[in-house]
Amino acid sequence: MKINHRKKGVAALLPTTAMSTEEKITPTTDPVPEAGAQTKPAKKAKDPEKKKRRRKRARRVLLAILCLIILFVGVTTVITVVSIRAHIKEARSFSPVEIPDRITPVQDEDGNWTYTTDREFKILQLTDVHIGGGWMCMKKDSLALNTVAAMVTAEKPDLVIITGDVSYPVPFQAGTFNNKSGARIFANLMDQLGVDWTLAFGNHDTEAYSYFDRGDLSEFYEGDEWEHCLFRSGPEGVDGSGNQIINIKNSAGYITQSLYLIDSHSYTDNDWLGIMWKYDNIHESQIEWYKENVEKMNLKNAQNAVARGETVPADPVKSLAFFHIPPEEMRIAYNEFADNGFHDTDNVKFVYGFAGESKKVVYCGIHSDNFVETALDLGSTQGMFFGHDHYNNISFDYKRPGDTNSICLTYGMSVDYLAYPGILKNGAQRGCTVITVSPDGSFAYHQENYYQDKYTAQYDKEDVTMQDVPDYVTAVQPSDTPTAPAQGDVTPTADEPTAAVPAGEPAAEDPAAEATTEPEAPFKDTQPQADTLAPVSDDVSIQEVPNG
Repeated sequence: MKINHRKKGVAALLPTTAMSTEEKITPTTDPVPEAGAQTKPAKKAKDPEKKKRRRKRARRVLLAILCLIILFVGVTTVITVVSIRAHIKEARSFSPVEIPDRITPVQDEDGNWTYTTDREFKILQLTDVHIGGGWMCMKKDSLALNTVAAMVTAEKPDLVIITGDVSYPVPFQAGTFNNKSGARIFANLMDQLGVDWTLAFGNHDTEAYSYFDRGDLSEFYEGDEWEHCLFRSGPEGVDGSGNQIINIKNSAGYITQSLYLIDSHSYTDNDWLGIMWKYDNIHESQIEWYKENVEKMNLKNAQNAVARGETVPADPVKSLAFFHIPPEEMRIAYNEFADNGFHDTDNVKFVYGFAGESKKVVYCGIHSDNFVETALDLGSTQGMFFGHDHYNNISFDYKRPGDTNSICLTYGMSVDYLAYPGILKNGAQRGCTVITVSPDGSFAYHQENYYQDKYTAQYDKEDVTMQDVPDYVTAVQPSDTPTAPAQGDVTPTADEPTAAVPAGEPAAEDPAAEATTEPEAPFKDTQPQADTLAPVSDDVSIQEVPNG
């Protein structure tokens, strides 16, 4: 029998068994596992008990950490309190200084302290004492107290002026944020020594993170607790705290010397922590205050002359200025000196000392001000004394091109044992500046290194390295102390020997080349500095120490 393929067509190709709709297979969406592939195990249900145990362990760890923090804070607080009491006791252990022919100051109608004398008046400048007042710097604070006491006792000054940074409340070095602790320790020392003293604030006296601001510290220093502290917070309406004037008069009633202490402030341009070295300047309101008072002192002398039937003085009242951060003109003077192969120029004369800082060398305010310009225009201020850069103690006689009058710009010798790493073991920069004001208002000044036989410390002096100094200066020695040229032809006293200070050849590595280089370290106070040795006096032990 023949099969009719045309009729049957595709139907002939279909299975003969019919499939119902229900029997049709619906394809699955799950992929078919490949051969050899591993299948995921089924998720196990979370164990609530195990979860609770984990939470308990986490709470225990956090509680343990919290307890350790509380214990650490508690222990360090106790240690700090004990150390402050111990340092105050130590400060009170020094003998009072016997000052011959002591002069007692009185306040005038403007509230300015005034000394009346016809003899020479001796000022001791200290700078950058850096007392931390915390548990991490107990030894270094003791060394600072010992140093200050030895120099004040030997010099027997009429007045001590500290140009900033009495306190150093940097927690990772001092172990405290309390800047009043260092201030209290130092004030107890000075009160015990019984010498008149005052200060201009530095950038470290009040940090952004410290407990007390400048207003708080001003109240502290002005308090009745400190018999010999002459500090005054200054007039309202003038920027800063501690802008003050101390006058020296003769028995005829003429002001022979005015001492201006000025707050050079701290940091600026949003550099709240000082990590970018953006230092502030003396503000315009302070410069106006200074100018007004220079003119006022001139007027007082003129009125006194008229009252006495005498000729009105033609010259302005002579004056000195003290503050912390160096003026821009100090950098200008140093760079000009360095650019000239470390030799004098027409406008810059080397007096003494050396610049031991690196990079910019002079860390002045980042903006320009006209304080030095104003001082030169008025012709009153003969010298300016400051600190801030601990390894700098150089002094220049500076004038503007075309001027006949000049002004002495001088770094004080620092005390610091704490702020700069390694500075404890370096000794060439540590000491004081002695300023002698003559009865006619002229003055002489010189620097003194702490590690001399003349400074007999109550407690043992530390062993230090006397780092080498640049070729343009002779190192300060007990028998060879350079004295600045006296302003007004004043002859140095017998205990202030004069030594010629030659300007030698430039150092092998020219600091001027680095003068415009931006610093690399996060803190200026942490830069390594000197790394070589120089001869020192016999009472100093020499030992090798790591650089910086």
